Amino acid sequence: MKQFSIIPQILSFNSAKEYFAENPVDSQVLIFAGGTVCKILHRYFEKAAYIVDFADLPKGEPTDIIAEQICLKVRDIEYSRVVAIGGGTVLDVAKLFVLEKISPVVDLFLGRFKPIKAKHLTLIPTTCGTGSEVTNISILELTAINSKFGLSSDSLFADEAVLIPELANSLPFESFATSAIDALVHSIESFTSPKANDFTRLFSRNAMTIILEGFSKITKNGAEARFSFMDKFLTASCFAGIAFGNAGCAAVHAMSYPLGANYHVAHGEANYAMLTAVYKKYLKIKSDGAIAELNKILADILKCKSTDVYKELEVLLNKLIQKQPLHNYGMKVTEIFSFADSVLAKQGRLMANNFVPLQRDDLIDIYTSVY
Repeated sequence: MKQFSIIPQILSFNSAKEYFAENPVDSQVLIFAGGTVCKILHRYFEKAAYIVDFADLPKGEPTDIIAEQICLKVRDIEYSRVVAIGGGTVLDVAKLFVLEKISPVVDLFLGRFKPIKAKHLTLIPTTCGTGSEVTNISILELTAINSKFGLSSDSLFADEAVLIPELANSLPFESFATSAIDALVHSIESFTSPKANDFTRLFSRNAMTIILEGFSKITKNGAEARFSFMDKFLTASCFAGIAFGNAGCAAVHAMSYPLGANYHVAHGEANYAMLTAVYKKYLKIKSDGAIAELNKILADILKCKSTDVYKELEVLLNKLIQKQPLHNYGMKVTEIFSFADSVLAKQGRLMANNFVPLQRDDLIDIYTSVY
């Protein structure tokens, strides 16, 4: 029985200059990058086969429409390598372009044809949140079914994941905070997943420790303090990506997806909106096992009693971004029921990783509690 694997080779460089000196871009490379990254690193891309600059694409969460637009742009481009530099949106979309066949994108995500890898893939994150550089998952908003949807396939693994802390330094504080909270949720959900084991929990535990201790330093010393240990946040995000890549995420992510798809709430913020409510529901159903171990770890980090961990966690995270009730995003009370139904119908891949099974009434209770 498979327990654990890390597929990409993980590399670390002090600077982009150092990385590109060892790995120059040539005419066989298709570049994916965000607008700011393109401006900063453009001199390294001059010989690329083509540059997909996300500044030229619609803003917001990645969609099947965006992927189809890129397919049209690069259909006549010959390339053997894909290098993607950016946040989760950039990396998740770029993964698709190592496949023999991409379009129709909705058919690919719904399993109507098999993803087959045909190109070399290098992923370089510029946020400390998604962990996408080490996972085999691409997540898009499928406009055809009005839902965020994940494609999971070993064909989407990078050949190299490259960590360059200086590239995350340009993140605005709010974007840094929401992405790092996303990584925290990855570490927590993977820890309590039924697929977790001693190997995955080692990465989960280290990720949540680094992130929460880092958050504590920021709240004491100010937002600028993050720059002195951005490398640790980037490492923690990678740890969390390794953990959930093996053990999976669960109801927090599944229940946050309708918020992102319908109200364009930032992914990490949507996860935070659901986090403690989901874990309080788990705890009400079953209070021993992995959740008890998790709460002890969180209590040690937060220096509080195990019974107070969710309250103290929110106290800390609220100093970074203020948690919002769901109605503040525009959610209607009737959507409590339609969101619950959507999660059960479309997010089975994630719901299979819940600490304990959750029924429709449980999801309605959770949404209601944070509405």
